[in-house]
Amino acid sequence: MIVKQYQYTLGFVAAFAAMSSIALIETSSSFVLRAVDHKSRLNQPSVALSMSSSTEDLSSPLAVPVDKVVVLDDAEAVSQSIRDIVSKAAKRAIDERGNFALAIPGGSILKMLAGEIDSQDSWTSKTTVAYVNHKCVPMDDIELATHAKAKALFLDSWEGVNVIVMDGTDQGNAEAKSYDEKLKMLDSDILPRQKDTGLPVFDLALIGVGDDGHVGSLYPGREEVLYSDSDWVLQVAMKEPPSITLSLPVMANAREVVVAACGVSDKYPQGKSAGMRRAVSATDETLTTFPAVGLRDSATWVMDKAAASKLGDEYN
Repeated sequence: MIVKQYQYTLGFVAAFAAMSSIALIETSSSFVLRAVDHKSRLNQPSVALSMSSSTEDLSSPLAVPVDKVVVLDDAEAVSQSIRDIVSKAAKRAIDERGNFALAIPGGSILKMLAGEIDSQDSWTSKTTVAYVNHKCVPMDDIELATHAKAKALFLDSWEGVNVIVMDGTDQGNAEAKSYDEKLKMLDSDILPRQKDTGLPVFDLALIGVGDDGHVGSLYPGREEVLYSDSDWVLQVAMKEPPSITLSLPVMANAREVVVAACGVSDKYPQGKSAGMRRAVSATDETLTTFPAVGLRDSATWVMDKAAASKLGDEYN
């Protein structure tokens, strides 16, 4: 894979080199407010980012528009909203083409999905789930495998759902290549492609943000966040075991991108408020300092009052 370094101008637009469209699929047994329904990206032209010779030239994208930040009372309200977003996105996609492509991360969003979802029985059998990121471990490792956790929390109750699973080894490069191939083997009726770039267009991508700004397994100060070649899936050999992750262009190219953050603890009484300020409105953050800013232009941001507490009056 070749690393290209890009300069952000007025906003992040997911547009990169064209790719070929060619899973091993496992079959397992209400954002009721104002979720942004992004227009289908299938026919939208891409706008390439300008190349830069140094990561130091990366600039901070514009702050997230106020109408794309939704602040709810608490973690329970955020969780219910996420489940409502899933239900509505599923209905829309299935009405349009008979299938629903959903990308989910690990972490707290798994727990948000572990609850009753409207009309669930009508869409799960027509749903394909891919992971935004996943550790390179056996799929039944309940401690480390996102897949095992998701099965226990909700996937086992999503009757007929198709899940794109990894091979279950600790070989990051091989797992990334294999997962990339499995996604590209999906028919375009299941996972559409954008016409001018070949990028996949998930109907919905749910994304979490770490305190350090990582999204998926794209971490600050690492080159993976700048990848823009034909690979949809990247290896991240930052820890042992390594991980795989969707590239940032793939995350941002979903028809609907939703970033969710909520919850407080004794250690973090204001939850992820500092991180949300950096992700949403800080003027001195770039892809390399806080990767979440790469989703400013494409995502709706859903958070509770604690997480939004440092965003300023305009967002609250």
